[in-house]
Amino acid sequence: MTESLTLGVLGGMGPAATLDFLAKIQAYTPAKSDQDHIRVLVDINPKVPDRNTPGSLAGPVLAEMAGALRGAGADVLAIACNTAHAHADLIQRASGLPLIDMIETGATAARETGAMRAGVLGTKGALRLYREYLAAQAMGLVTLDPERQEAFMALLYRIKAGERGPAVTREMKAFADALVKMGAETIIAGCTEVPLVMGQEDTRVELVDPGELLARRCVAVCLGWETVPAAFDE
Repeated sequence: MTESLTLGVLGGMGPAATLDFLAKIQAYTPAKSDQDHIRVLVDINPKVPDRNTPGSLAGPVLAEMAGALRGAGADVLAIACNTAHAHADLIQRASGLPLIDMIETGATAARETGAMRAGVLGTKGALRLYREYLAAQAMGLVTLDPERQEAFMALLYRIKAGERGPAVTREMKAFADALVKMGAETIIAGCTEVPLVMGQEDTRVELVDPGELLARRCVAVCLGWETVPAAFDE
């Protein structure tokens, strides 16, 4: 097998979601031996300040992680967290490396479903990013009302704390159902914790998992099947 690019992953936000992302990379790599897999350098750093807290200074920490991944040999980056993409420009400037963008990947996949309105289950920061990217696809964004959004955030933190049972799945499904009732024609799992508890069988419309699609793209880029994204241009 020809030499592949080395992937650098900024992770730990949260750790379980990062491990799920890495498992997907392994699963989607066509390999007959250890040597056929791509090399992955990952910083699972749960000490990154909460991306949902204004002024948390997550950006500089993520930028430092990205620079270290380049120093370790990474050729291209991925971020295993939707909300952290708010710092994508800073991460690319600090590392000088191209980034395979999870938000862009999810928005493009939503458009390819044929939907005109996408419901997003994500943090407020992720919703802002998806609003912009979906608008570029001429799509509308459907979000939870403020009360349900707060309840959704509380559920996310419970998942981060280790809850994975049927009750959690039912609650997440209820949020997805609410978005469909409000006109969403597809649902984007806009937080990497969402797919840990909810799958396609739990939604009435197509479920887009940006983390899964990002894993596929990372494999494709590193194996040379897809063009490497352009590096950050000042």
